[in-house]
Amino acid sequence: MTFQARLLLEDGTEFTGRYFTTPSDVFGEIVFNTAMSGYQEVLTDPSYSNQCVVMTYPMIGNYGINKDDVESNQIYLNALLCKEYVDHPSNWQSVQSLKDYLEAHQKVGVERLDTRALTLHVRDHGAQRMMITGNMDASKDDLLAQISAQPKMAGLNLAQNVTTSDTYSWNKKESVEKKFKLAVLDCGVKFNILRHLEDRGCDCVVMPIDQAKDMLGRDTYHGLFISNGPGDPEPVESAVEVIKSHLGKLPIFGICLGHQLIAHALGGKTYKLKFGHHGINHPVKNLQTGKVEITSQNHGFCVDVASLGTDVTVTHVNLYDGTNEGFRHNIYPLFSVQYHPESAPGPCDSDYLFDEFVQMMETTQVHA
Repeated sequence: MTFQARLLLEDGTEFTGRYFTTPSDVFGEIVFNTAMSGYQEVLTDPSYSNQCVVMTYPMIGNYGINKDDVESNQIYLNALLCKEYVDHPSNWQSVQSLKDYLEAHQKVGVERLDTRALTLHVRDHGAQRMMITGNMDASKDDLLAQISAQPKMAGLNLAQNVTTSDTYSWNKKESVEKKFKLAVLDCGVKFNILRHLEDRGCDCVVMPIDQAKDMLGRDTYHGLFISNGPGDPEPVESAVEVIKSHLGKLPIFGICLGHQLIAHALGGKTYKLKFGHHGINHPVKNLQTGKVEITSQNHGFCVDVASLGTDVTVTHVNLYDGTNEGFRHNIYPLFSVQYHPESAPGPCDSDYLFDEFVQMMETTQVHA
């Protein structure tokens, strides 16, 4: 049995589709992702917390779900929206259908949507709050009132919701010699970031945001990594304080939300993008080498370069809209990027950033 689904955006625009999971009312911010594969990674990326994601590729679910391609231990987005759902996956690694995976985590999936029109609307009118409901007869005004009661993404400290509750060490490969003890500030860290760092000899100690400052003061580390994560960076004050307290003392590397948090720690500002960058095909120019990297992106906020001052050098720029994609400090051993060099599936053009961070730890004297 199938059930109709009604999508209502806060500007009053409506779309209809049908649930391919158990029907449920859902709220969230609508965004679109332009990747042709990787829906499992999208589902488990903590940076999608509190969002409903439209996949622009028309067929979703055809390779099922496997045990390895996860970026966390749970699903963080509120709903997955697509044109056509495939309920019979064909992949030797598949252990579960997308439908069963979503339902096991009590998440919603909707298909039979005009995803082209929906994506164009978000592109033209911006990311906004929305609601999914199976109540086809409900008054639009009543539903819009429910949407208006939901918090906007700007001002939300979602990193605090996804950070680890307990400190843990990421040790998956006993054969790798650990040369560096690395503090990882968990704002929603993806597993593949930890895999890349471990492969390069890092003993990653993953810390909750609120406990990291005290923990860093009790032990010696070779570096500090600030992870990706969801929501607005501005209210994540505890993470900013951790970064401020270690500027110039430890080599620091940040990705995505970590990039934005570092900017705030340096006295900079961020602003919300109209519809964000979400996908695995965004061109970014490395201003230091002149090369163009094809990158994976997932963010709704951006660093205001003009607010950073003269001690910071911009290193990367987005070729779609000219927004900032990376900077390096001229005095402190510190650099960060807005995009995701660890992304899988996705391009590997930016793997060198992990090597640069390891080299920075090798050559920097620890003062913490």
